[in-house]
Amino acid sequence: MKYIVIDEPGKVRVGECEKPLRKKGEVLLKLLYGGLCGSDIGTYKGTFIYASYPRIPGHEFSARIEELDEDDEKKYGLRRGMIVTASPYFNCGHCFSCDKGFSNCCMYNETMGAQRDGAFREYIVMPAAHVFDGKGLSAVTLAMVEPFCISYHAMQKANLKKGDRVLVLGGGPIGMLALLTARLFGAEVTVADVVEQKLWKAVESGAKNTIQMGRDVFAEKVKEFTGGDGFDVCVEAAGAPEAFIHAIDAATFHGRVVVVGVSSRNVDLTYSYIQKKELTVCGSRNAMKSDFVSLIDMLKLNKEIEKSVSSLITAELPFEDAELAFRKNTDPTRCNIKTMLRF
Repeated sequence: MKYIVIDEPGKVRVGECEKPLRKKGEVLLKLLYGGLCGSDIGTYKGTFIYASYPRIPGHEFSARIEELDEDDEKKYGLRRGMIVTASPYFNCGHCFSCDKGFSNCCMYNETMGAQRDGAFREYIVMPAAHVFDGKGLSAVTLAMVEPFCISYHAMQKANLKKGDRVLVLGGGPIGMLALLTARLFGAEVTVADVVEQKLWKAVESGAKNTIQMGRDVFAEKVKEFTGGDGFDVCVEAAGAPEAFIHAIDAATFHGRVVVVGVSSRNVDLTYSYIQKKELTVCGSRNAMKSDFVSLIDMLKLNKEIEKSVSSLITAELPFEDAELAFRKNTDPTRCNIKTMLRF
């Protein structure tokens, strides 16, 4: 079978390997679609903090069940031929976080495509407990569930309330999905990014206001959009130290700041602002099984949200064109929000 591998920064290719053998408790999956995540692009560029090489990328995907144990059909409600998605996070099950029920931030977590090889292969095996019934959703929509879960989990950490003013820093997939999630909670959303085309997309997706970083004067726009009060919630979804500082600056007194972006760079911050404003600052990592189940149900019932999520897919290519797909996603002049590889 064929697979995609990043041998080293800047070098990606399609290779050949043996089809995986399924063990008891595992499900054999035929991949259908795989989304390029910012972490995959970071691994390709050599900027992702968790990257090591060679690495098979990919943790956003949909697939068709080819084989599974009869016991797992009954236990997990799965069946041969079902179109599914899966959780790509592998927790140890016994560390302090896992013992407390926070498997998403396991101290020894391994995420597919990051700390272990990913899904971008024609066939993969997954533990049956990681696989979720797609409930009739299209294969391309199901490949968007994992990044939606990342944003959904982050926005739950923000303790959103109806009417909150939310600033999302970063107009990539996670930022756009944070925008959609905030709208579900009844929040008013402003999106900030350097790329004007991404801000147009944010408006199409329901953003009330936008800030073009590098052109607009950030502090003036924050004052204009909040009457000088600041935002109730600021979400750092850009993976940039500058965005984190902007989040602290733009947050209202007694506001909340959620960090979902990933960066290997340091930040120079006058941390007394956190004390002065009595800010709640928290990180958000991965997602829980309950997030996958909730969002699959939501997408099944809410066609408007499903359409909004699918509209974030700006390119679709056969997986054999992986080198082209990765190269296009490193071009700053292109507005690539989500590139989907077709398997």
